[in-house]
Amino acid sequence: MKMRNIAIIAHVDHGKTTLVDELLKQSGSFRENQRTAERMMDSNDLEKERGITILAKATSIEWKGHRINIVDTPGHADFGGEVERILSMVDGAIVLVDSSEGPMPQTKFVVGKALKVGLRPIVAINKIDRPDGRHEEVINEVFDLFANLDATDDQLDFPILYGSGRDGWMNVNPEGPKDQGLAPLLDLVLEHVPEPKVEEGPFRMIGTLLEANPFLGRIITGRIASGSIKPNQAVKVLGQDGKTVETGRISKILAFRGIERQPIEEAHAGDIVAIAGLSKGTVADTFCDPSVTEAMTAQPIDPPTVTMSFLVNDSPLAGTEGDKVTSRVIRDRLFKEAEGNVALKIEESDGKDSFFVSGRGELQLAVLIETMRREGFELAVSRPRVVMHKDESGTTMEPIEEVVIDVDEEHSGIVVQKMSERKAEMVELRPSGGSRVRLRFYAPTRGLIGYQSELLTDTRGTAIMNRLFHDYQPYKGAITGRVNGVLLSNQSGEAVAYAMFNLEDRGPMIIEPGEKVYAGMIIGIHTRDNDLEVNVLKGKQLTNIRSAGKDEAVKLTPPIRMTLDRALSWIQDDELMEVTPKSIRLRKMFLDANDRKRMDKAKAAI
Repeated sequence: MKMRNIAIIAHVDHGKTTLVDELLKQSGSFRENQRTAERMMDSNDLEKERGITILAKATSIEWKGHRINIVDTPGHADFGGEVERILSMVDGAIVLVDSSEGPMPQTKFVVGKALKVGLRPIVAINKIDRPDGRHEEVINEVFDLFANLDATDDQLDFPILYGSGRDGWMNVNPEGPKDQGLAPLLDLVLEHVPEPKVEEGPFRMIGTLLEANPFLGRIITGRIASGSIKPNQAVKVLGQDGKTVETGRISKILAFRGIERQPIEEAHAGDIVAIAGLSKGTVADTFCDPSVTEAMTAQPIDPPTVTMSFLVNDSPLAGTEGDKVTSRVIRDRLFKEAEGNVALKIEESDGKDSFFVSGRGELQLAVLIETMRREGFELAVSRPRVVMHKDESGTTMEPIEEVVIDVDEEHSGIVVQKMSERKAEMVELRPSGGSRVRLRFYAPTRGLIGYQSELLTDTRGTAIMNRLFHDYQPYKGAITGRVNGVLLSNQSGEAVAYAMFNLEDRGPMIIEPGEKVYAGMIIGIHTRDNDLEVNVLKGKQLTNIRSAGKDEAVKLTPPIRMTLDRALSWIQDDELMEVTPKSIRLRKMFLDANDRKRMDKAKAAI
């Protein structure tokens, strides 16, 4: 059967996973009465909850005697490590763009990578039925984007389709007809995307996706570059340096058929398959016939920009809610994650009780922490820090991000003010329709840590912020951090509503009455800039003397709930976030007040 391999590229929430759903339905991948879930490709719980694609996945459909392998790529730049490898598996790309929002930073990130490896894109303008749609302007913006990314003349001569992935139609005209469904898109893929390039020689394949299966063990997905492979065939694995990592036999070959993987007896060059049976081969390694001596070159991966410490949880409540608490199990879990996710870098501390985890951004690290807590891990994590570099002349260089903020016109002033306080430089301000403006900045990554929640507060929840790594520039100087201090518990026990009521004038609380607390744990936000130790366990003194008026019922202001993402960006350098399967607590790094004073004196002396 003839083949086509394509990737679908789009910004977060521009509808690519929904489009894949419709492609699967209309190509006959399901029985007529088969029950299907919404966003079938988002198989992970976190993907369904957050509405974003985190892991790249492959599927395939049959159309007019051709097999079309489709790779659903993550839309967020924090998961860009997935994207760079995936693009080496495909020969074409569908660039899906919202008819109102136009090309956004994450679209730019993935499209830039796709154009660099020589893919010829098909542009599909999605959500054409939006009342604020402006498809003609969006086409011009896409063309300008491609030109800015140094696209060739062939790449700039891209075909355009309009339609709605949700309603399941695409056409060369924005008005339709709609009764052809997605057939025009599939026909265009067969016409515009070249057949897979097949090289001569024995079996070779680069590993691009890795997963662990409880029955089959390690499963590696990739595109076969040359030759063919059968179950029980002997293979060897070459690392990037050309050295042999391991030799073994293929136990099973799985091909993507719809959303399921089915075992097959033989796979040929050009097909995207998953192989099982090897125990050490990983992403970016070359899986090949024993006669092959040279490794294939894998796509380079951008370096991590943000790092944070993962520590063993040593709080008084350690081990009460999770069952994976020791440094050994945390270490094994982190190194296992780094094997499959090449954008992550794990380093062990000298004391072996903490680990430095570096990644592309806060979101990538937050997803890792959330995944671990759902697996039963307890750990403490520090505030994210930016990875600095020194150039040849010894100048300290820091990562700069391109930030695009869409906001109502009335709130643009406060956004510009807050961004300038964070050493951001504004490069563009233009109307984006519907009394909204689009602001574009170049801002230091460290200034953006913790800004998302503040931005939503400042703009009544109406702003949309998108970030993308731009480049490294000289250090921009100190940036003012959080202005408020914290309220700390000075004793261990359970918080009492009466004590919390009396402390309300000191600042808002972040805990509920009856919650377990310990000395050094953060229980609230101080109204002033210093930290204050308070007694949150103090109950009302009860006597046998009746007062003339009856006691008033205690009415507490609802606490500020710290979500994982918000807490991660809110804590300071001397604070930690304690993460367990049931709770997220904030605490000082040193729980004892005397230890904190000693550290403050030592810092002052420096």
